[in-house]
Amino acid sequence: MPHRAHLFSLRLAHGFRAACIDERYTTKRLGRDVMAGVTVGIIAIPLAMALAIASGVPPQYGLYTAFIAGFVIALTGGSRFSVSGPTAAFVVILYPIAQTYGLGGLLLASLMSGVLLIIMALMRLGRFIEYIPEAVTLGFTGGIAVVIATLQVKDFFGLGIEQMPEHYWDKLAVVAQALPGLDGTTTLVAIATLAVMLLWPRLRTPVPPHLPAVIIGSLLALALNANGAAIETIGSRFSYLLADGSTGAGIPPFLPEFAWPWQRPDASGEPLGISWSMVRDLLPAAFAIAMLGAIESLLCAVVLDGMSGKRHSANSELLGQGIGNVITPFFGGITATAAIARSAANYRAGAESPVSAMMHALVVLLALVSLAPLLAYLPMAAMAALLVMVAWNMSEAPKSLHLLKTAPRSDILVFITCFSLTVLLDMVIAITTGILLAAVLFMREMAQMTRVTDITDSKRMAGARLPDGWQVFKINGPLFFAAADRIFGELAQLSSSARGFILYMDGVTILDAGGLSALNKLIDTCRRDGTQVVVADLQFQPLRTLARAGVRPEEGVIRFYPSLDEAITAESWLAPT
Repeated sequence: MPHRAHLFSLRLAHGFRAACIDERYTTKRLGRDVMAGVTVGIIAIPLAMALAIASGVPPQYGLYTAFIAGFVIALTGGSRFSVSGPTAAFVVILYPIAQTYGLGGLLLASLMSGVLLIIMALMRLGRFIEYIPEAVTLGFTGGIAVVIATLQVKDFFGLGIEQMPEHYWDKLAVVAQALPGLDGTTTLVAIATLAVMLLWPRLRTPVPPHLPAVIIGSLLALALNANGAAIETIGSRFSYLLADGSTGAGIPPFLPEFAWPWQRPDASGEPLGISWSMVRDLLPAAFAIAMLGAIESLLCAVVLDGMSGKRHSANSELLGQGIGNVITPFFGGITATAAIARSAANYRAGAESPVSAMMHALVVLLALVSLAPLLAYLPMAAMAALLVMVAWNMSEAPKSLHLLKTAPRSDILVFITCFSLTVLLDMVIAITTGILLAAVLFMREMAQMTRVTDITDSKRMAGARLPDGWQVFKINGPLFFAAADRIFGELAQLSSSARGFILYMDGVTILDAGGLSALNKLIDTCRRDGTQVVVADLQFQPLRTLARAGVRPEEGVIRFYPSLDEAITAESWLAPT
């Protein structure tokens, strides 16, 4: 019962209030939160920068997102242990927006998605995440992973590609053409970084693998560049303007300024501006961001519930995500949502409450203002290797392979469809098509489960005295629109020569408008042919549906009885003496 209450509740700062106010918050718990926050903050620094670059914007905007959205969502959301910030799942949506509309368009779309998330929370839509099949989520996350990994090929191998095309096959063609010109030293740095991330967990140290991997990759790149190599770094690719008009390399070592998202530059460097046509053009992308943000954040909260034994509030989490994504774009932050990997690391590091996620945000803020000169030495190849690892982890390849080996054909079809459409077309199309396809296939399976059986001569009817020309039919399964016409069509054929029949309906759990319409057609046919219908043992929902539709007993046509035995007894007077 408490879990159900959390699903429907909407309370600002539910996670914080539940962990720090409703429960006693001690100094010991604060110490654990601080340690967990520092651990996750260290993980988040390189990830936030890499994800911003992958989304098509300079790395500092990923740091802005991590510390602003990370703090606000932790404070206002519905989960105790979720850590929010830029995530890999958004890359396939954000990158095309950044290429077409620039930073301003990306921030405006993020702001719009935040408003949509708040609306979803107010409408109590949080629990509907349960209705998205696993085949759909595995399909689109696997497709996203493939796209992200493909986008990293350029920096992983140091290829001379100016800009990736929009369509996936065109991306592959451009990569194939540029691959002969790969840079050996850049590739060496990327492979070294990836190798450290793969091997470091075997040491079983509390230090997360991202940190030593990035440090070793940076030191290797620094040594190679000192010997004449030309390995690209954050400092060599990105720059920023200072107040005196001079240019700095890397990321700016100061806090972001407030600015309206539509005053930020578009793809050509001019202020974006705002108009109804601009909002209309960005609305599909904003809707996709909101949907994906809701899915990611609530799936993350469910995973954390399983790990911790606690319960989140789905609608409160959507509210917190919406507030975070409304506030963050005004300070240059891109789209944020809960990240499963960082959130799981947060819990394993000993987190007690959302205070740990707030501490993580402060660690990222401290890194921005104090370590910006050092962060400029991070090689782009190491960032690419980091994202390749992120893509692999988010793909959940073992789960997908298990699904392909063991799942029904319908689930496999949904998975392959979602995966292919995400890679080749668009994630919005993939999710929409996947959910619709899953729903249609599920309805087909449910419709096939609904059956009508002639039980006139069965053991159940042993000893019953039925009138001549009468039959008894049992219907099992839901009588909804996908099954009803077939069932009543079969029933009409089976009873074509009968004087009357009894419909034993204790196995019918649902009667919808389609089922009601088909039943009315059968009654009309029986009225015309002079065939009597007796309905027995209706469950509550079908009975209520018939009552609301005004279906009443009609002499010589249709009667209703609460049980099969009563129906047989009541009709026994028709039997010959």
